[in-house]
Amino acid sequence: METKVLTAHIPLPLAEKVDQLATRLERSRGWIVKQALAAWIDQEEERRRLTLEALSDVDVGRVVDHHAVQAWADSLDTDAPLPVPR
Repeated sequence: METKVLTAHIPLPLAEKVDQLATRLERSRGWIVKQALAAWIDQEEERRRLTLEALSDVDVGRVVDHHAVQAWADSLDTDAPLPVPR
């Protein structure tokens, strides 16, 4: 697999945590950074997918009424919580 070198300025406390983790896991700094970056990108891609899915739901009117959600949330600390609104 081809690779490309990326350079970033990292705050010292974060860099020290990367070094500590690399030592503990017996891995290189580069491996730690690559794993973290891949996980973050996966998370952001999933967030985008979920956002687009939610916007699509709104476009077709699949929404839950705000007042129903508020009533449900208010009921959570009572002896008889309401069912989750749908």
